[in-house]
This record gives sequence, structure tokens and C-alpha cells, in this order.
Amino acid sequence: MTVRAVRQTVVAAAVALVLGLTATACGGAGESGGSDDKSGTSGKSGTSGESGTSGEAGSSPAGSSAGGPSAGGPSAGAGKPKGAADRPVSSGRVPTAAELAKLVLATGDVPGFEVSPVEGGQASGTERSEEPECAPLASVINGVPGPGASATVTRVLTDASREGEEDQTVVTEFLSAHTRASAGAVLRDVSAAVDACRKGFTTSGGDGPSTYAEVKRLPDPQAGEESLAYQVTGVLEGERVPLVFQLVRHGATLTVLYTANFVNATTPELPTELAAAQVAKLP
Repeated sequence: MTVRAVRQTVVAAAVALVLGLTATACGGAGESGGSDDKSGTSGKSGTSGESGTSGEAGSSPAGSSAGGPSAGGPSAGAGKPKGAADRPVSSGRVPTAAELAKLVLATGDVPGFEVSPVEGGQASGTERSEEPECAPLASVINGVPGPGASATVTRVLTDASREGEEDQTVVTEFLSAHTRASAGAVLRDVSAAVDACRKGFTTSGGDGPSTYAEVKRLPDPQAGEESLAYQVTGVLEGERVPLVFQLVRHGATLTVLYTANFVNATTPELPTELAAAQVAKLP
């Protein structure tokens, strides 16, 4: 199989796995309003557009804590071992949809990475967790990181220095505008779900059920005012596929970055400089 064929296969698999749009993913399984979207992945990947409003699949209500503080998580300091004084401080202003499109990462912001919208106006996934405590994780997988977003933009970040390589890093970014309180609630809910769902969870919706074998916390990217990172291990045609997520709250904006490894079961690298560069552009 050629490199091009491998990449085309992985693009389809990434869309299915991360957005839960086909029954082949995990054992089952926007720029809305007329904008373009781009999806291109290889061995390590993330996929998904841009919308004026955000829906949500099975997440806890805004302002809830979904289990309260967890060790190393965003509640009570959101993974802040360095201390709040070492974090950048946001103005707290809520960006408009037009402003988000200018604030989101672009080519040239991070050396070596090319940034594109996702082709085709990718719809959100429809997976719903069978375990209520894991609903926030399903929401992020669906490309809808919690309720309360007034606008969302999506981009694909590709490590151009490794173009054509099987393990080229491809990352998807969701940047959404919330209130400060609702953005913080999303991080607290997801953090609690990471700890509650370590043994995995199942989802329904789309074309069939999906199974996620395990969830584990990863080192905090130490970006923005609050942040966390974790891995969800999906199952695709009997093979384990690790998906890595970083969530960063800075003021009233929430950044979600994710990538996946379709080459082997090794945890893929999600460069922390991406989150840092995004925070640097936010109000």
C-alpha cells in the first residue's frame, strides 16, 4: 500500500473513531455556516469544523462539577502544580465567532505546523455514554466539549516536517467561546470523568455501540489558566487505538487538542507548544 493510500485509510478511520460516525469504529460506533473544513491524517492523527453555537452529547450541566475535585485535575486548581502565579492571566472577555476565527492557530504560529480548516463541514458525533459519569468524555469525542459554547472553530494542525511519514503528527483543534464559569465547569466535569472511567466505557448512538477500553490521565500541558491531558483507548477492528486529548481553559475560551495513533498502540505525542501558542493569542 502506498503512503497516499495509507493516509486516506487513516483519515477515514480517524473520522469514524473520534466522531463515532460509523459502526466500524471502536467496535461500533465545524466551520458551520458555509466555511471550509480540512481533514488529513496519517499514522498519528486527529480529525474533525466551525459553528456559531455548540450542542452537547451527554455532558453534565454547565456549572456542575461531575464528581468534584480529583488529584491533578482542574478542579481546585485544574492541574496547576506550578501555582496560579506562574500561569498567564486572561482578560476574561468572551470572543465573538468572527474573533475566534482570527484567534485560532494559523500556519506560522507554531514552527513546522501547517494549519487548515476541516473539509466538508464535518458534523458532530452522536455517541452517548452508557455510563453517566463518562458522558463528558463522550462529548469531547463527539467534538462537542461541553455545553455553553457560543461559538466554535475547528482546525487541523499538521507537522509538515514529517510529510509522507507513517507516523506524521496530525492534531485537531477545537477552539470555543464560553463564559469563564461554563468553560471551567467543562474542565472539572472532564477531569472527574477521567478518574471515574479508568476501566473504560461504552457508548451508543450513530450506527452502533462503541467500546473504549481504558482512560488514563497524562502529564498536564501547563497551559492557560487551567489545563489537563488524558488518553482514551479505543478499539478499531480488534486493535487498540490510543487517542490523546489536551483541554485548556484561558479566560472564557476553551481549547481542545487531540491526536490518535493508528500505527501501533503507543501513546502518540501531542506537542505542548501547540497549546502554549494558542493561549498566547487569546484575550
